[in-house]
Amino acid sequence: MADVIKQATRDAYGQALVELGAANPDLIVMDADLAAATKTGGFKKAYPDRFFDAGIAEGNMMSIAAGLAAAGKTVFASSFAMFAAGRAFEQVRNSIGYPHLNVKIGATHAGISVGEDGATHQCNEDIALMRSIPGMVILNPADGIEAKKAVFAAAQWDGPVYLRFGRLAVPMVTAEEEPFVIGKGQVLRSGTDVTIIASGLPVSLALEAAQLLENEGVSARVINMATIKPIDKDIILAAAAETGCIVTAEEHNIIGGLGSAVAEVVCEANPVPVVRVGVEDVFGRSGPATELLGLYGLSAENIAAKAKQALALKKQ
Repeated sequence: MADVIKQATRDAYGQALVELGAANPDLIVMDADLAAATKTGGFKKAYPDRFFDAGIAEGNMMSIAAGLAAAGKTVFASSFAMFAAGRAFEQVRNSIGYPHLNVKIGATHAGISVGEDGATHQCNEDIALMRSIPGMVILNPADGIEAKKAVFAAAQWDGPVYLRFGRLAVPMVTAEEEPFVIGKGQVLRSGTDVTIIASGLPVSLALEAAQLLENEGVSARVINMATIKPIDKDIILAAAAETGCIVTAEEHNIIGGLGSAVAEVVCEANPVPVVRVGVEDVFGRSGPATELLGLYGLSAENIAAKAKQALALKKQ
């Protein structure tokens, strides 16, 4: 069997920016002294006159990005998710979100898989923060292929976009030929008993979980939800109607992220059991990324176990 191809979504982000820079002379990239880690360094090398380093001053960076966008530029402002969404929240809300400016926030190193950097840098709250800003689009791609498409789509979108990228290399699970449409989910595997809706790194784990379930006679549908806001209500409600129960999987706090968004849609229109897999409202800790994922329940085995729990709830 051929080796599984893996790539960190932050690497794909950096590659996409370089390609966009060649096509769009009005594209500007900003960073907060982390260009090597966020992978914006490639853009800096290719287009030094359109790259600006704000230093360790994320709030200032977002305010400058807002000003450039108000002057007609398309701006990608990058830092770690903890700083882009956390430290700079006020500026993102008031300077970018409120005037609905054309700033794209490239947030890397999100979630538990930051690993040894520990709890202070493992941002599991960023989606919840960004979901609360009116008009903010949130994209959380599953792999490198989808990450590049998400960057291109964000550049074309009129208004603010929050793009979430990871440090850990993840398997390629999406297809090059599949179009990327903001606001649309994608069925990666059909199934009739239970639906697993995943976003970001856990998408590959959801596919593994579906195979484990199939080995036990359970048919699991897997949906890749790369857009968390605006979320695809139609695909969620179809899954609720056709399989009768849902499991969500995300590398984020189970409060305020994908699980909350799916539960809100289901609760309002077609209540069915929704079981959430994610970081269960605790802080992270330092350690190897793959070990931490298992420790916090982000594994194919745990997703499969939660699917059985959802099935049991459906039968009550």
